[in-house]
Amino acid sequence: MISIRQRKGVKTTEVSEDHAAQEENVKLENKLLSGCSSTRLWKTLSFTVGGTIALCVGLLTSVYLATLHENDLWFSNIKEVEREISFRTECGLYYSYYKQMLQAPTLTEGFHGLMYDNKTESMRTINLLQRMNIYQEVFLSILYRVLPIQKYLEPVYFYIYTLFGLQAIYVTALYTTSWLLSGTWLSGLLAAVWYVTNRTDTTRVEFTVPLRENWALPFFAIQVAAVTYFLRPNLRPRSERLTLLTIFVSTFLFSLAWQFNQFVMLVQALVLFSLDSLDMLPASKKNLKTGNFLNRLGKLLLHVFVVLCLTLFLNNVIKKILNLKSDEHIFKFLKAKFGFGATRDFDANLYLCEEAFGLLPLNTLERLADTLLFYIYVFVLCVTAAAALAVAFHNLSDPIGRSVGNVARRTLSLKPETAYNLMHTILFGFLALSTMRMKYLWTSHMCVFASSGVCSAELWELLLKLIHLYNPKRIWVLRYSVPVLVLLYLCYKFWPEMMDELSELREFYDPDTVELMSWINSHTPGKAVFAGSMQLLAGVKLCTGRALTNHPHYEDSGLRERTRAVYQIYAKRPPEEVHTLLRALGADYVILEDSICYERRHPRGCRLRDLLDVANGHVMDGPGENDPDLKPADHPRFCEEIRRDLPPYRAFFTRVFQNKTFHVYRLSRNK
Repeated sequence: MISIRQRKGVKTTEVSEDHAAQEENVKLENKLLSGCSSTRLWKTLSFTVGGTIALCVGLLTSVYLATLHENDLWFSNIKEVEREISFRTECGLYYSYYKQMLQAPTLTEGFHGLMYDNKTESMRTINLLQRMNIYQEVFLSILYRVLPIQKYLEPVYFYIYTLFGLQAIYVTALYTTSWLLSGTWLSGLLAAVWYVTNRTDTTRVEFTVPLRENWALPFFAIQVAAVTYFLRPNLRPRSERLTLLTIFVSTFLFSLAWQFNQFVMLVQALVLFSLDSLDMLPASKKNLKTGNFLNRLGKLLLHVFVVLCLTLFLNNVIKKILNLKSDEHIFKFLKAKFGFGATRDFDANLYLCEEAFGLLPLNTLERLADTLLFYIYVFVLCVTAAAALAVAFHNLSDPIGRSVGNVARRTLSLKPETAYNLMHTILFGFLALSTMRMKYLWTSHMCVFASSGVCSAELWELLLKLIHLYNPKRIWVLRYSVPVLVLLYLCYKFWPEMMDELSELREFYDPDTVELMSWINSHTPGKAVFAGSMQLLAGVKLCTGRALTNHPHYEDSGLRERTRAVYQIYAKRPPEEVHTLLRALGADYVILEDSICYERRHPRGCRLRDLLDVANGHVMDGPGENDPDLKPADHPRFCEEIRRDLPPYRAFFTRVFQNKTFHVYRLSRNK
């Protein structure tokens, strides 16, 4: 009996223990489910808050820039001709095609006018859709004609509001890229704030609204964000397909919108090629390399050499076969810029003497440092670049290839999307330092790279391990406290300045140009052809619709030859020669500008008249050295001498208009 009771007791004890274990498992499962639910809830809440802030910051930036544009020009109150004149240089030319499409009786006639245009370049019929990046103007004009908004919104406001709306997309894309890199939307907020506080160096949309880069860069930012997401390993097939579609569409729109897209695409191709060569892309999205360090390094250098040689060879062959010369001036400019021999080529020197195509001024870095952006950017760049070099060296020296279980990989690693953005910012940094006009590609990405780095757990973990202070809590504190402190500093320092900017009211004032455009409209035939500087003629085309001899879209060899011929009005040429050159282009009127004829903005050697003198083999005006083979001209400077109204000039040119800035002459039809 005793033994039976004991057995029953054991059985009872075993049952109770099993029951307790089951209860413990249920509690653990419930705890895990609760934890998963709370994690999902937290992620959903964070995504919702971060996404809302992204949209709000983008919209606020758009409104801020639009308000600055309005306050600077009093755009809503000035005359239509003044609004159009405010679109300076090539901006006015691009906007004129939007205006031309709206004024066409039908869309069909509008398209026909663009495809068979004979006003942009006199005595030539050109296809503007093929020659220029104006698809965006065409698209907007169609939208404006189709949508029921004509009663509520003027055409010019529909145009500029679209551009400022794209700025909202731009900032949101920058915000998203930073968020993807760091894992927290706080870095996106910091990137957006940096973009606004460094507005002088990150965008020029408020005073050059129709410029091609203002159309293109928002799509480029979307593409960078999409590539950043695509490089993440283990993406779901559906997400990968949608991301690839986003990359394709954004790249296509970017390429349509900007004539300099090929340089940007080349840099991006170099970035991806370098990452693939260094085994820093996900295994499913690259070709693994094999061999020892020297073997792999040799293959890499040989690969780079073959690709560059093949690219240059095909480029030259295709150009010769198709007789393409559109980018000839760019290569002459680059050759002279980087010290491969001086040149007297007018087009190359015209670029060399433009500030936008010169080296990045040091005061740019000083302004970026004032917002702490430059300091933090250099800090993040150094740490990330050091990690990238270590990973690249390991990848090249590992004969087997990358291994998931490798100890060195666990000790030091770099995410593919971080490596991509690192190479991106380095190459675009070199591009910006060498050519100031390209700085807007770099400075906006500086905001993204610096903010994502300072909010990155990986960066702080690497840094703390190096100085033997690693602690998960310290990482958490640093990645959130540092960006918050920077944001507080930016708000404290720049909020009053931004409020002052928004309260400062100005007004557009250019009475001489307004008077000139009004005179052309009322005193010249509608079919008259005008010659003059590229910048001014863009405004003539927009405000008056008259035909031009030349214009600022300089990407055509025939147009460059026309421009050189027209610019002889500022050279030392006899009146009969100038008259012959202008009449050969069909010019009826020529506009001379005192600001060019007596220019003092550029130093000697870079004034337009100096470039013409050197190209013509004449010595330059004023004190200073000249090349020994340059000779004194046989004739005085045309733009100066014609003002004296002497008989040799009066026989070919009759002054019909003048004010403090401009002098207009009608060309006689005598030869």
